[in-house]
Amino acid sequence: MASQGRNGRRPDFPSALEMEKAPRLDSAAMSLAVDRHELGPIGTNCYVVRESPAAAEAVVIDPGGNAIELERELARFGAACVAILITHGHWDHLGGVADLAEATDAPVHMAAVERIALERINDFAPAELTLRPYTPDVLLEGDETLELAGISFQTLPVPGHSPAHLAYHADGCLFSGDVLFAGSVGRTDLPFGDWDTLVESIRMLAGRFPPETIVYSGHGPETTLGAELARNPFLAELRAS
Repeated sequence: MASQGRNGRRPDFPSALEMEKAPRLDSAAMSLAVDRHELGPIGTNCYVVRESPAAAEAVVIDPGGNAIELERELARFGAACVAILITHGHWDHLGGVADLAEATDAPVHMAAVERIALERINDFAPAELTLRPYTPDVLLEGDETLELAGISFQTLPVPGHSPAHLAYHADGCLFSGDVLFAGSVGRTDLPFGDWDTLVESIRMLAGRFPPETIVYSGHGPETTLGAELARNPFLAELRAS
């Protein structure tokens, strides 16, 4: 979800025009096998990540719904889901967690501070939805290294859109959740959102990883850190500093 910036504009999910203008990634190094699925009521991005296309294990990031679709995809790949990673505790990233975790016995990893959002999901979801709560198995603080499915994931605390938002970095790929999008950034007009904190989180990412890092966002197409630093309209203050 996208935030109201300091300039009063409210970034939203990437538009069709922004998607058309998104940078091509043909020349970027993409050693991991990453498959994107738009799931749940608002088409939130979920990623199935494998060490290679032939890998027998996979990690699923942010299953927002349609767990059966993910199970079928995993079966098609011949890969077992060995872990579920959650970037943050907003309902549209959590809707399929319980079903997928129960079907695969994969442990659910998420920020300790935001566990209540999964355990009491219907307190935070729209009233017209009934979603299944779940208790996460592995509680994270950020700055951990997770060895999963033959992949080394770094957990990165990136608050601003939510208080304990995490991003996951592995092998040149950054799974940013709703912190950074192609042409936009995460909303900060939601409870516990904060614009200055979000900007500092993105500044940290930009300083820590090279510009060719591929960003897999919670909504919209892939991009790179370099492309967003160069022309994302909501990052002007980073370019000026």
